[in-house]
Amino acid sequence: MKVTRAGDMPFQVPYLRLQSREARTDEELNHNRLRKLNALDKKYYDQMYESGRGANGCYSNAKDAFYDAIGLANELGLKDEAEALSKRLEHIKAV
Repeated sequence: MKVTRAGDMPFQVPYLRLQSREARTDEELNHNRLRKLNALDKKYYDQMYESGRGANGCYSNAKDAFYDAIGLANELGLKDEAEALSKRLEHIKAV
């Protein structure tokens, strides 16, 4: 590989990166999406408590993120994960 300046990458490298992203399976992408949804529901849950009176929007966002994560976990056959998410959602609803 020829590098013209220090730190420059040849054009083939970014193309190879795109190929590797495209080569990921739907299951891998869905597992990644589930991790992101888990992070989102935790973020909204924390924001609910930090925002005080303006918690309604955060509560709604948290519920939506949990519902999406639960549905995706079930779709992926992760029953334990879906059950744990459901319990956390019930806790949020009770608060």
